[in-house]
Amino acid sequence: MKTSNNDAMRRTGMPRWLGNLGVLLLLAIGLGAWIAMPWPFVLGLAVLVGAWLVLTRSGRLAREAARIGIASLPQRWGASSVIVIGIAGVVGVLVAMLAMGEGFKETLDQTGSDRTAIILRGGSQAETNSVITRDQVPLISALPGIASGTDGRPAISPELSQVANLPSMADGTDANVQFRGVGPAAWSIRPDVRIVEGRKFKPGLRELVVGQGAQQQFRGLEVGNTIELGNQEWLVVGKFAAGNAHDSELWSDAEVVGNAYNRSAWQSVTVKLDGRTGFAELKAALDNDPRLKLDVLTTRDYYSKQSEGLNKLINILGTVIGTIMAIGAVFGALNTMYAAVATRSREIATMRAIGFRGLPVVAAVMLETMLLALLGGLLGAFLAWLLFNGNTVSTLGNNFSQVVFQFRVSPELLWTGLKWALGIGLVGGLFPALRAARLPVTEALRAA
Repeated sequence: MKTSNNDAMRRTGMPRWLGNLGVLLLLAIGLGAWIAMPWPFVLGLAVLVGAWLVLTRSGRLAREAARIGIASLPQRWGASSVIVIGIAGVVGVLVAMLAMGEGFKETLDQTGSDRTAIILRGGSQAETNSVITRDQVPLISALPGIASGTDGRPAISPELSQVANLPSMADGTDANVQFRGVGPAAWSIRPDVRIVEGRKFKPGLRELVVGQGAQQQFRGLEVGNTIELGNQEWLVVGKFAAGNAHDSELWSDAEVVGNAYNRSAWQSVTVKLDGRTGFAELKAALDNDPRLKLDVLTTRDYYSKQSEGLNKLINILGTVIGTIMAIGAVFGALNTMYAAVATRSREIATMRAIGFRGLPVVAAVMLETMLLALLGGLLGAFLAWLLFNGNTVSTLGNNFSQVVFQFRVSPELLWTGLKWALGIGLVGGLFPALRAARLPVTEALRAA
């Protein structure tokens, strides 16, 4: 009975199906390993292939066969362009998606510093779910590790972070903006925030300054305008530039913001650290004071953690979309290279007849496919850099307000895109190359 079942499986082609599945799994694993491979290993692999092409007889034969195939590319450019354009699309979309996550992460990373720290309620992940009572602020001011300002007082800024609505510049619909109330020391704690138009707000007045990113994103934020926030009128008296996530915010006096939104407590306290040991001293003092159940992070660590979730999501989406498009590009490469092998069957059979063995023929077809893949990768990477690098967009941050940032097409992302292109070419050219190597000489000559 068992034998009859095996015979039935052979008749239905099940073992072959399982074999094909195994080949596909191995290809997927190999492609993943290739994409994850660091550049020194890729460079080493390229050197080994180059040495084989130059120093061995089979390599020289493969090089000559590839030269013949590449020389005929202009005659087959219409079909070959399918590979180039398909892979260019994959690389362009993948790099653009990853550049968005890279730009968002870089903007938040630049917001923080190892010289400043942010204090939150114990267990809070962000300012939005943190509460620091007013009676805790004097206790924080007396802790070691906090630097003194120019006035001799501890450089601390009790702050509020309020999400407000303003009409977007794009279509006029309401969008979230972060309205931050800051203390007098906020300017010295964050020296990167500088006024570029108008002046600073005056304490005790309903005046505010706007980040240059927020001014680009929302209507009515020109200096001298009056806007309504919290059912009150606020005068825009200045614009500031920071080069980080603060560019997406509005700033005003913390006491005035608290009164406008009926806030009786703060959400965070930002401090300037006293030298290299300041953070360790401050953290130890907070841990040892039972009255202060508070957590402290350097602002660099805090803002880096704020970018992790969205950056991970963008990377996953980019990889998934890139994989789906890559599958389509692989099939396009397969069709094109199978057609190329079919049209060049007499040429391949002639090379086989005069001494070109299987390995040089396989290598020749693979080199031709990889060249087309490289052209597609370079084209896609160039278009992604040209169209997206430095492009300003906005998205929701962890505090549910808009964060303005720029796409960042880094050399590392371009390298990743090229590895995807070469991986697609590797998979797309493998089976046609094997077919060319196994092509019977007499059958090919008769068919031609």
